[in-house]
Amino acid sequence: MSSLETQEAPARETLQDDAATSPRRPTGVARLLAGAQLNKFSGLLILAALIIVFGLLRPETFLTLANARSILATQAIVAVLAIGLLFPLAAGAFDLSAAQNLGFSAVLCGVLLTKQDLPVPLAILVTLVVGGVIGAFNGFLVAVIGIDSFIATLGTTSLLLAGSQILAEGAFIGPLDDSFLAITDQKVFTLPIIVLYVAVLALLAWYVIEHSPLGRRIYATGANPEAAHLSGVATKRLVFFSLVTSAVVASAAGVLLASTLGSVSESIGPEYLLPAFAAVFLGTTQLKPGRFNVGGTLIAILLLGTGVAGLQLLGAPIWVTALFNGIALIVAVGAVLMVKRVQERRAVRRAAQAARQVAASTPVASTTA
Repeated sequence: MSSLETQEAPARETLQDDAATSPRRPTGVARLLAGAQLNKFSGLLILAALIIVFGLLRPETFLTLANARSILATQAIVAVLAIGLLFPLAAGAFDLSAAQNLGFSAVLCGVLLTKQDLPVPLAILVTLVVGGVIGAFNGFLVAVIGIDSFIATLGTTSLLLAGSQILAEGAFIGPLDDSFLAITDQKVFTLPIIVLYVAVLALLAWYVIEHSPLGRRIYATGANPEAAHLSGVATKRLVFFSLVTSAVVASAAGVLLASTLGSVSESIGPEYLLPAFAAVFLGTTQLKPGRFNVGGTLIAILLLGTGVAGLQLLGAPIWVTALFNGIALIVAVGAVLMVKRVQERRAVRRAAQAARQVAASTPVASTTA
């Protein structure tokens, strides 16, 4: 081998190693999404675009204060349920029983008011306590026994459905007392009071999950439970706490729903699961991409609610709501996964570049024969 070939061989090997260790640069949509981080405020831009489009198509009905109030009021229950779901999802667990818990709590509260004649405050308190027991049951199955949260909460959903059917006995429960209906039948600064409830809950959840030591531990548990456990974080206890929190918030949503409707049946609840999960996952593309957060969830709820309301005013059939929410969920999860993969590739590439820089700056010891 000539001296020139001897000098070129290590260079070729280095280039081959770099090509093998450096992942391909993302191209197309993935690169655009990662580079802009989905544009942290893209949801607000899309929301504005929807308002403009539907406002031009239906200015006499869409661009009204009454329609804005209606959107806020109809999405309030979904918002409450979604905020509760943030806690287990941030901790790396799923609570698929939340929507059925909402329905069961609405039925239970109605039964306590109509058949047991309990005072309104006591009926609400009992309902919330039962919700906490349901969450503790989920936490026991997941954190103590070790059943996958997806399977455990799916099983709890079936149990709660049976409980709703037993309590309702196939009939509507109501009409409920006027003092109970007054919980949601009021306005504050021309807005439905239920919107104020959502704002207070969102502010509390925002502080706990995003700006407190407890929230940081929850995020750490969801990101890497093994590393969090080795760092001294009580991961199982946090998962248990997150499932209890989700269940209590879902029960509160059930109470608010019963107060809003005035009468309840055993079939209510499941229809809120898809919109809530769609809002939570779509929210991970806003403000803090790739991370469950309260602000992004609220933006997603407004976006989904505005889209559904606009389509309904255009005369779209009833199944459009489910279609719209399903597409939003698929797109949101797909976008999050795409960005996550791009971020992982970037991390690998940066690590490879750092390793090459260290290798280049390290002097090579020469040997003499």
